[in-house]
Amino acid sequence: MIKILIDSSADLTSTEIKAKNVTMIPIQITINDKNYLDGVDLDHDTFYDLLTTSTEFPKTSQPSPQEFLEAFEKVKEDGDELICILLSSALSGTFQSAQLAKNIVDYDKIYLIDSLSAVSAIRILCDKALEMINDGAKSQEIITTLNELKGRIKIYAALNTLDYLSKGGRISKAAATIGELTKIKPIITVNDEGKVEIAGKRLGINKSISYIKEKIDSFTIDQNYPIYPLYSFGEENLNKLQQKLVENNYKLANSIQVGPTIGAHLGPEAFGICFVTK
Repeated sequence: MIKILIDSSADLTSTEIKAKNVTMIPIQITINDKNYLDGVDLDHDTFYDLLTTSTEFPKTSQPSPQEFLEAFEKVKEDGDELICILLSSALSGTFQSAQLAKNIVDYDKIYLIDSLSAVSAIRILCDKALEMINDGAKSQEIITTLNELKGRIKIYAALNTLDYLSKGGRISKAAATIGELTKIKPIITVNDEGKVEIAGKRLGINKSISYIKEKIDSFTIDQNYPIYPLYSFGEENLNKLQQKLVENNYKLANSIQVGPTIGAHLGPEAFGICFVTK
């Protein structure tokens, strides 16, 4: 039997994890010297409340090899195959921890896929894998498909503030201060190397929404996959984006709230879109 493992950066709810019958390895979040497991004992709204009220910037810690090892040993014992779809290795050491665990367990039916992305991109890859399993596909066919598919997934997100990117060390404090004074809103993306980068800057929310729409318009969308609206905390900006896209005949899936692993760098009122190109 082929099984699927993801990490908590995929932002699947506990109900979805159970329904899809996938294994989820949580990423640790530390705030105010207290440790939480994303998706286990820390829900998204509680996280954003802590993020906006705490004087300490949250720290994320990759799962240990031991956490993966337990899942891997169970798969080996059962004689199953396991496809692991994990947070970009350029953003976290999660993939490396899984690689160490795979080396220890020494079982050649465990396959690791570096998503080179995060959040709903991993969701899309996970759902495609499950679809192929249900259709009777072999593991190598699934892996080949996912490695091709991951290069076609695009994410664009507008931030309400540069402050959290600054606190997370993604940009300088000086750049954040200038951005706040000029009301410039950055639009970020995940590049082909799996790193977060600034795709553009716009003055105000409305122009940021227009920029995201222009980016979507510039691609040929693969209608075989959902278009996921994304948001961090607070849906006012997201609702404006969704309205504009629907008015332009885009069919959107249900919106997905970005969890702690990525949300710590976005801050509240961030919003965006995840889609697949042809």
